[in-house]
Amino acid sequence: MIGGVSSSFDSAPLFLAALGTLLLGCSEPAPTPVDSGLTVAEAMGGDATDGYARAVEPGAIRFPRDHGPHPGFRTEWWYVTGNLESAAGERFGFQVTLFRNAVAPEMAERSSDWATRQVWMGHLGLTDGSRRRFHSRERFARGAAGLAGAELEPFRVWLEDWELRADPERASEPAPEAPGADWARGLLPLTLRVADGDEVRGPIALDLVLEAAKRPVLQGDRGLSKKGSSPGNASYYYSMTRLPTRGRVTAAGRTVEVEGASWLDREWSTSALEDGQVGWDWFALQLGDGRDLMLYRMRRGDGSLEPLSRGSLVEADGSSRVLSVDAFEIEPLELWTSPRSGGEYPVTWRVRVPEAGIDLAVEPVLRDQEHETFVVYWEGAVDVRGTSAGEPVEGVGYVELTGYADGGTAGWLGR
Repeated sequence: MIGGVSSSFDSAPLFLAALGTLLLGCSEPAPTPVDSGLTVAEAMGGDATDGYARAVEPGAIRFPRDHGPHPGFRTEWWYVTGNLESAAGERFGFQVTLFRNAVAPEMAERSSDWATRQVWMGHLGLTDGSRRRFHSRERFARGAAGLAGAELEPFRVWLEDWELRADPERASEPAPEAPGADWARGLLPLTLRVADGDEVRGPIALDLVLEAAKRPVLQGDRGLSKKGSSPGNASYYYSMTRLPTRGRVTAAGRTVEVEGASWLDREWSTSALEDGQVGWDWFALQLGDGRDLMLYRMRRGDGSLEPLSRGSLVEADGSSRVLSVDAFEIEPLELWTSPRSGGEYPVTWRVRVPEAGIDLAVEPVLRDQEHETFVVYWEGAVDVRGTSAGEPVEGVGYVELTGYADGGTAGWLGR
């Protein structure tokens, strides 16, 4: 929802301490990040915003322009999740986040090709449901010397050999002959290629092609997603909620052909969380009747919910409506405690949208889908079953839980 905990780099002083030479534009390799004790609340706060653009205006998103980068904002991310299956019934879930963070609004003139004010981070999560294993990977690079970056024409976002891009052979095709279809020009189909050759934990890789079954959904108020009451504590946010996907997954020493569906979230902002907010729960659910459901709730330290928490219901025909915090209910049913971080996470839920006839049980493919990254969080594939429009339905999705491993209302059980 807010691009994963990649947003941890919004705390520039801690980030500088962790990555040192990476931010100074010199040619030495970047050090491995260390445990900074950074919490989500510290990471997403509204400090150090001078000189950056702010998300304040509803209706500002334009396509195809806004598929590309927004260097005037402090943070942005391209965030893809999906559920895939092989012909033999092997189940996989994946998350790929490519995240850009500006460490200064402007950069002094430098002659070095390594100099940059942009730092990139990537997160890769792969859930191997058949073998009951969760793989977590993380990498960093400076936005210089071709190591990482984003461009619009042709569309491409990359961090070393992790890449989301328009299919180079079809990116120049005209947009579909349909009203408002300019959003697709130069974008579809997308290819997603990521690989990590860790010999100790085992190599993993994704090589996928993503089409689109629905047009983008502008979240919040015509694309302006408010996270707090202060002006500018918001993001520009759109989603592509139904992306038919095919390709290959590599894990546990074998490569298998897979098919399924993905979900793409795009956000860019300069600040989000306010004092008292400690984290969020984000749900992206794809139902078998063609409906898609996005819900997020911002949690406060006293256990209450931020009134600006929101959601959206996307119908099978692509039409959508915003859901206020009073229009949906998320009831945690079971907790799981991480043996590593000690974080206590809700991992099964009842999700209801009464006005849409939606009543769902949401369960994780694996309980342990916790990322041990720069900021620890839970991000995992889930199964869904229940009713939609009063009819039986099944589905799949992804859930992101932040602020639990650092003491943020870990045992909260309520609306």
